[in-house]
Amino acid sequence: MSSDSIDYQRFVEDALRDAVRRLLAEVAEQGLPGGHHFYIGFHTAHPGVVMPRSLRDLYPKEMNLILQHQFWNLEVDAAGFAVELSFSGSRQRLAVPFAALTLFADPSAEFALRFTPKLPGPAEVPGGVTTTAKPAAAAAASPQPAAGAGATAADGAAGPRPAPGEVIRFDPSRRK
Repeated sequence: MSSDSIDYQRFVEDALRDAVRRLLAEVAEQGLPGGHHFYIGFHTAHPGVVMPRSLRDLYPKEMNLILQHQFWNLEVDAAGFAVELSFSGSRQRLAVPFAALTLFADPSAEFALRFTPKLPGPAEVPGGVTTTAKPAAAAAASPQPAAGAGATAADGAAGPRPAPGEVIRFDPSRRK
């Protein structure tokens, strides 16, 4: 922090990432309540992301996970989360640092957060985040399950990204 300004955006983004961490920890312990389900987007090339090579080849830039009915062994710690999902009938384990997040949405609650992933170390770039409660705002394109449920691609095909802090419309029924 410089002596003449406070980086409020960084403090808010860190707090919102911690809120996602706390929510996922609660779901890992108690399960998803009611009709809630989550879309979680992240940069696949971010340091610390662990995923099978076959998935990294399919999603070299960004991937969206859907946590709803079929996910197993969700584990959460201070740095990130790990979960098993089914891809083409085969369970695969993914580990995602919270710093790699680009999206967290719960369409059933009309709630979404959009993040600009934090880069580690000296190359760290200030990130932005969009928060909304009603109506929900999130991805420019609705995540859709890939073959084998649980993942969607977002390799830049979703169109232009909103500027940090810009509220965008979330419409899970919209198809491109």
